[in-house]
Parts: sequence; C-alpha cells; structure tokens
Amino acid sequence: MSLTTESLFRALADPTRLRCLLLLQGEGELCVCELTHALGESQPKISRHLAQLREAGIVADRRQGLWVYYRLHPELPAWALEVLRITTEGVAAQAPYAADRQALTEMPNRPGAVCCA
Repeated sequence: MSLTTESLFRALADPTRLRCLLLLQGEGELCVCELTHALGESQPKISRHLAQLREAGIVADRRQGLWVYYRLHPELPAWALEVLRITTEGVAAQAPYAADRQALTEMPNRPGAVCCA
C-alpha cells in the first residue's frame, strides 16, 4: 500500500468523504444505501466520493448481487488507521457525526436479507 500522508489528509479535507470514512471506521462495512441514508445525500454524490476514496487506496469495495459494500482498505497502514480511530473517537458527540450514526441506527430495512429496497 502506497498511501501518502497527503492523500489521506486530502481525502479527510472533504466533509462528505470524512463523514463516510468515520462511519466506515465505526461500522466496519456499509452499503452505499446506508451511507446515503446516514448522510442525507444523493446516491451519485456518495458514489462519486467513494470512487475517489477507492482510487486513493483508502477504501475497498465488494459486490453482492446488485449492491456495493465499502470498508476501509485492509492494507491501510497502521498510522492511517490510528488517525481515523482517534478522529472518530474525538468527534463522536459532535455534529454532524453523531447525527450520521443516529440516522444509520434508525435506518429502516438496513442490509441483511435485502438491501436498498
């Protein structure tokens, strides 16, 4: 993995990408529909930001049927994982991050048997 400090912090500088990464750090793996619901953003916007994160090597994706799930890249360096962990802990009670987690918790029909219905 050749993630640079600059590419990680460039990714974190965008509010949408930061919110996605912090949810992924806390949840492990999320479907695009969960991220759109939690952030209250359109699917194309979330997908565009996730594609940028994937191209930077920060997230990895997998397909399951029609759905795409994202997680932090398994080869992220320890220092990058630590930055995300500490940031997640540090902003847990702040807006919009607490609201994102709450919206995700309250999402009806979360993935399981059927996603994004």
